[in-house]
Amino acid sequence: MTGFIVIDKPGGMSSQQVVTRVKRLLGCRKAGHTGTLDPLATGVLPVALERATRVIPFLDETVKVYRGELQLGLESDTYDREGKIVRRFAGELHFSRGQLEDAAAEFTGTILQVPPVYSAVKHQGQPLYSLARRGQQVVPPPREVTVNAFVLREIELPKVTFEVTCSRGTYVRSLVHDLGRRLGCGALLTGLQRRQSGPFRLAQAVSLGELERLEGAARRRQLLPMAEVLPAMPAVMVVDGRQREIIATGSPLPGEDLPAVGRLPEGTLCKLVDDAGNLLAIAALAREENRVQLRMKRVFL
Repeated sequence: MTGFIVIDKPGGMSSQQVVTRVKRLLGCRKAGHTGTLDPLATGVLPVALERATRVIPFLDETVKVYRGELQLGLESDTYDREGKIVRRFAGELHFSRGQLEDAAAEFTGTILQVPPVYSAVKHQGQPLYSLARRGQQVVPPPREVTVNAFVLREIELPKVTFEVTCSRGTYVRSLVHDLGRRLGCGALLTGLQRRQSGPFRLAQAVSLGELERLEGAARRRQLLPMAEVLPAMPAVMVVDGRQREIIATGSPLPGEDLPAVGRLPEGTLCKLVDDAGNLLAIAALAREENRVQLRMKRVFL
């Protein structure tokens, strides 16, 4: 069973625990997830099965969409409700929608963000959360992220629901924490659902409970083919048996047999597919003098 399955991750489980459960339910020997979600978070968790794990490095998950809830007036050491409360605001929370939206707008665009000390970011080869649990709290350097939109939805102070569209690597917990600091009252994340991760969307997701109830063909229908999860990658159709043999050996494929690739820029990654849409390989376009080649990066034959 090869392909991707989008799991609607439940709260309270780590991403790796979800992968272990999926492997057991589907009888897979190999599986891996993309885009780790904190145990608190729910929603889109793409899981690659068997040979599809080799597609993960080529996925474009640049755009992430989250829906969440924050609470003003509190701060925790993890920046969410699962951490130890380290600050309680003693004043009154009298913010208008305009004031809150103006503050949120300051965290849109390309910004510098400091990841939480309780995060999977590595310091000298060790995750920050591992160091923090041992009492060694290392403050990571700020890094550049892009927040395309930070939209406030329902406001019932001290709770605010919101939606964020952002780049890969953005910590929504840090975004909430920084908003609270900007308002002067503190804030922490109380709930988070990922609704999109690149080409994967919540509408495609299946819960672990649903997956357990499904059988045979119904389970297989949940799988997304490898070629389908690379929508932005140019597709090159391979119908010639000789070309398939070249691909199977991992040798470069001459571009003169594939005139459409000649218009693509140097270095373009292409997905080589058969007439049924099955992914045969991922290759990079190379030019040497007047010759064009597709050099294999991953072969799935």
